[in-house]
Amino acid sequence: MFAQTYGSTTFGVNGILIQVEVDIANGLPGFEIVGLPDAAVKESKERVRTAIKNSGVKLRQEKITINLAPADIKKDSSGLDLPIAIGLLAAYGIVPVTICQNSMFAAELSLEGKLRGIHGLLPMAIHCKESKIKTIFVAPENINEALLVEGLTVYAVETLTELIAFLTGEKVVEPALKKIADPVEIDSFAEDFADVQGQFVAKRALEIAAAGGHNILMVGPPGAGKTMLARRVSSILPTMSNQEALEVTKIYSIAGLLRQSAGLITNRPFRSPHHTISSAGMIGGGTIPKPGEVTLSHHGVLFLDELPEFGKSTLEVLRQPLEDGMVTISRVNASIAFPASLMLVTAMNPCPCGFLGDSDHACSCTANEIKRYTKKISGPLLDRIDIHIQVPRVEYKELTETKPAEASIVIRSRVEAARCVQLNRFKKNKIFCNAQMSHAMLKRHCALTPEAESLLELVFKKMSLSARSYDR
Repeated sequence: MFAQTYGSTTFGVNGILIQVEVDIANGLPGFEIVGLPDAAVKESKERVRTAIKNSGVKLRQEKITINLAPADIKKDSSGLDLPIAIGLLAAYGIVPVTICQNSMFAAELSLEGKLRGIHGLLPMAIHCKESKIKTIFVAPENINEALLVEGLTVYAVETLTELIAFLTGEKVVEPALKKIADPVEIDSFAEDFADVQGQFVAKRALEIAAAGGHNILMVGPPGAGKTMLARRVSSILPTMSNQEALEVTKIYSIAGLLRQSAGLITNRPFRSPHHTISSAGMIGGGTIPKPGEVTLSHHGVLFLDELPEFGKSTLEVLRQPLEDGMVTISRVNASIAFPASLMLVTAMNPCPCGFLGDSDHACSCTANEIKRYTKKISGPLLDRIDIHIQVPRVEYKELTETKPAEASIVIRSRVEAARCVQLNRFKKNKIFCNAQMSHAMLKRHCALTPEAESLLELVFKKMSLSARSYDR
């Protein structure tokens, strides 16, 4: 007997509908899964067979063939356990074929028949809706993700036994309902600029960078507050739109970083990887590529502290994402594009000891040591960092000031006002901030006065700037 149902897997940051076809025929007993399954999917036959047995269903020993279509895409999700099990039960006539043909199933099975949550359910559910499938069955851990997609009927069941009873009409299971989220206090942040004393120039530069979406480099001695400032940048960025929040939530769902109880991510991401990170960890990779730090920073902030300590190859892979807002990873089977529209915030010491130019501490580095230290950061990468600022040591008077500094919510209101101006300016160009302007847009929107043109020409010649540096 033949039966089919639907499961899903992920490809990049999108879901792909997988048609699970099951055929049972006479012949030597066997259980074959075809359609380019990876090791996790191949092993599912043992989980499925044992889960069905422990759910109280005994199957006849026959030749079983399962095809996962389309056959030219690698399947790597343990969430295909449930659709394989349901397709098998439908082929044996235990559950109705018609229900299986109009629903999607996405969950891993334990050996005792319990449904377990999987990574990447949100993009799967979105693609399910786009494919005109209105019903989806998931594990209880994935309820919140599935309910983020409007127009889907979501059923969350604990065990395979319960699901079989529901499909055969022996038990009633009510569709899951979306919970009303607790109100979010947008006027308070875990890390606020109100905590930062002094550093008025640096705070102003970060505000300008946040308003225009610019990358920024902070250079200063140890303890000047560079890291403290950087960790508060996300608190002054504009509130994410629903579309941006959905994109970020999809990425974190695929990466397995979405908490079970979490719904839509509304805070902009802030990622701060250690300087020992590899190139693959930074931009993503693997046999079946997964998102890296630049993709996890999408619509948020990627902070690289102690910039020269990062591996040269790791820093150089940032060139394409900073230029294009996209990471393309090519493998034998496919080429996958991950979004990477981010604000890069970096910090470094001026020299190995950190005290070059400090009035209170003498620098102990030689000229060659300083040159080797700064040479670790290539010119092409520095070209892509729009704003370079010095962060001096905080004076004692500023550090002990009792008057509270300006709060993030106040700065954020100015940033959002600036972004509104830019959105209006670029509404015909499909960009949303100044940092994304092309050379032609700069000529149209940023006409220079003769005095400014003269100054820029002087700087261009003295500093031997590139064409990209000129635009930035």
